[in-house]
Amino acid sequence: MMVFESDEDIVVIDAGIMFPPEDLLGVDLIIPDISYLVERKEKIRGILITHGHEDHTGALPYVLSQLQVPVYAPRLAHGLISVKLQEQRSSRGSTVVAVEPGIPVALGSFEAEFFRVCHSIPDAMGIALRTPLGLVLHTGDFKIDHTPVDGMPTDFTKLAELTSEGVLLLCSDSTY
Repeated sequence: MMVFESDEDIVVIDAGIMFPPEDLLGVDLIIPDISYLVERKEKIRGILITHGHEDHTGALPYVLSQLQVPVYAPRLAHGLISVKLQEQRSSRGSTVVAVEPGIPVALGSFEAEFFRVCHSIPDAMGIALRTPLGLVLHTGDFKIDHTPVDGMPTDFTKLAELTSEGVLLLCSDSTY
């Protein structure tokens, strides 16, 4: 889970779980401490999801039970999240919105634009987050794969376009 905050607004990227190391006997999973967010819940404009793996979505049932905020996710992650929230009856008024690459999402003083990346799960996205201070690029998990099985390669053209704006911060997490 990563949090971006301006004077008036908060945007969260991903809300995953961690699986405990072997020495934590009896612990099934580890979820993020959201006490900071609970104290500032009126500022949260949304949770942005990069892809459908548990280490990026698994904490949503726990988070959304305390924070009624919209979740924006690629279509596959949207489906996986929706099923999980229905099973656990955790959404409590939160909405899950399917996003498409290249379509900006207004989030108070922030604007998010999703772009395609390759990963070991289809429909993975990076996020260009326009902040009051400048552009933040969050790659999500990615790998360089010029011939992905699903036929959806990383959108290097979009990345080049985004970086021509100037990048304040790059948050990168590569797989393989």
